[in-house]
Amino acid sequence: MRRVIRIMDLAAESATLEAYDDAHATGQTPRAVIKALHRHGIAEMEIFRAGHRLVMILHLGEEFDPAGLAESERTDPDLAAWQLRMTTLQRAPFGDGEPWPEAHAVFRLSDHLSNKEMT
Repeated sequence: MRRVIRIMDLAAESATLEAYDDAHATGQTPRAVIKALHRHGIAEMEIFRAGHRLVMILHLGEEFDPAGLAESERTDPDLAAWQLRMTTLQRAPFGDGEPWPEAHAVFRLSDHLSNKEMT
């Protein structure tokens, strides 16, 4: 299982925060979205919010199929509607406009604890 961390920002309007949280509350995200994520190999997804910054943690199975998921998002009306709705709330965090860029690890405690000098 591979873990991926991605980040995104929300629009600055205060109503956006509530709308985003409400859309992701249990039972509020469309079933088609949940099924598509799972069907294309996302074993677990968590989204955390601090102010306007979002952090997504993905646990991806061996069967993760990003191309298949992207195709489903283009061709399935329910998924396309969800993507459009989220696009109105989200803002790319950097000037390049890339949505949900992947973050890289800069520190892992276990890497340091494996050093025999630390034990």
